[in-house]
Amino acid sequence: MRAAPKILIVAYALFIYAFIFLPVVVLALFSLQSTSFPIPPFTGPSLRWYAAVISDTRLVAALGNSVLVAVLSSLVATILGFLAAWGFARFHLPGSAWLRALLTLPLTVSYLVIGMGLLILFNWTGVPKSLWAAGIGHVVINLPLCFAIIYSQMGDHQINIERAARDLGAPEWKVLTLVTVPVMVPAIFASFFLSMTFSWDEFVISFLLTRFDTTLPVEIWNLLRAGLNPKTNAVGSLVFAVSIAMAFALEFILFRKRRA
Repeated sequence: MRAAPKILIVAYALFIYAFIFLPVVVLALFSLQSTSFPIPPFTGPSLRWYAAVISDTRLVAALGNSVLVAVLSSLVATILGFLAAWGFARFHLPGSAWLRALLTLPLTVSYLVIGMGLLILFNWTGVPKSLWAAGIGHVVINLPLCFAIIYSQMGDHQINIERAARDLGAPEWKVLTLVTVPVMVPAIFASFFLSMTFSWDEFVISFLLTRFDTTLPVEIWNLLRAGLNPKTNAVGSLVFAVSIAMAFALEFILFRKRRA
């Protein structure tokens, strides 16, 4: 009687993983197709379409734009999120609970709504569509996430360490840079890598706020308008590989923190 439930549990787990990862496996498999049609039968393996991606100047430029926007917007979102978390955790502010809820509110709002709001705001203020505008949009959606991650890790033990540093004569800026930041490094890096992952894959805001210089998800959408081909599969596989790499980096940081 015990064997049957275990078999069902294993079968259910395999079904869930297959349901999640089968589309990605098919995408990666047909990115290795040697012919021009991403349909069965499989005629690979071949790196022809990966070479085509690397030789495509528009895709390479879009890749560089995605990296630039992801790194800079994540850096700004992490810094602002850390400062906001530090301020709420260390100082008593009137209505702080409401202010924290207001700061994390964008997490519950659709990216489409945020993108449309930013588009209207930028048109009203005369800010042109560009990578900088998209970067600002990515800061808007990632700052609440960074704040929530870092604020959740600011416990009482940091307060005691900071108080000891002040008692030894350290000014506030030294307490912040030499005590608080080093203690919070795991949470800071976790929020940065998670923010990069979301920015790297983000499409809606980038589509609405860019014009000529686009990010990689927008360029992939432009390719898909002409129909599926192994080249788009190769690009999609590369995007997924980068996302997985950042997720593993995030998990490695959190794992080291748990061990410590």
